[in-house]
This record gives sequence, structure tokens and C-alpha cells, in this order.
Amino acid sequence: MKRFVLYVAILLTSTAASAQIYQWKDENGKTIISDKPPVGHSRIQRKADAEAPAAATTAPQKSLADRELEFRKRQKDSQEKEEKAKKDENLAAQKQENCANLSRQLRSLESGERIALRNDQGERYFLEDAQREQEIAKARENYQSMCQ
Repeated sequence: MKRFVLYVAILLTSTAASAQIYQWKDENGKTIISDKPPVGHSRIQRKADAEAPAAATTAPQKSLADRELEFRKRQKDSQEKEEKAKKDENLAAQKQENCANLSRQLRSLESGERIALRNDQGERYFLEDAQREQEIAKARENYQSMCQ
């Protein structure tokens, strides 16, 4: 049933699109535009306004090769824009992740918990208070420069 209604709608719109338009003035001087010709008067046909701009343009038609080149250029430009957008999106996500890591590091340093690190020989050592303050200052500086 839906298809039938769709077919009928398409049929009606296609016949309405191909209708002719007539314009005339009646006895009172009023301009009338209609798809039916005036009764008893000479007919003057006018093309639909949609067709007039196409006829009015006097620009020469571009060759097939020129249109193909323009199409490929537009394709290339849109592809470059998409790639740039993806790259920017990836950079923003990476920056957000780095900021989250810096924030966690700063919170753990400021929490007062003992922090164990490994030296070059692989031995574990704990940060002293002076070292902790230096690490906190570095972490704050990094966070402010990268995330704010």
C-alpha cells in the first residue's frame, strides 16, 4: 500500500513539474499567472523560472577533462581535510591522556605516601622529602605548561 501511494505521489509531482505557465492581464489590469491558458485571449507562453537561468548564462561549458580535474581536486581536498581532522582528534585525545597521567602523578606525589623508584642498577629506593618536593615542583610545572 505504501508503495502504491509513493508511485502515485511521484506520478503527480512529475506531471506538475512539466506543466506550462501562462501569464496575462485581465480586464482590471491585474496580472494573472496560471498553468491554464486564458479563455478567449491570445496565448503567450513563458518558460518556467527554473529554466530561465540556465538559458541566460552564456558561460562556455567546461570540457570533460576540466570537470574531471576539478572533481579530483575536490576529492583530494576533502580527503586532506578528513585526514587533518583525524590527526587533530588524535592529538587532542593524546593530550587529554597525558594531562590525566600528569594529574595522577601529581596527586600521588602530594598524597604523602611513600614512593619507591628504581635506580640504574635496578635497586629500589624511596624518595626523601627534599626529592619529593623537587618532583612535586617539576610535576606542577609540567602540568601547568601542558594542560592549562
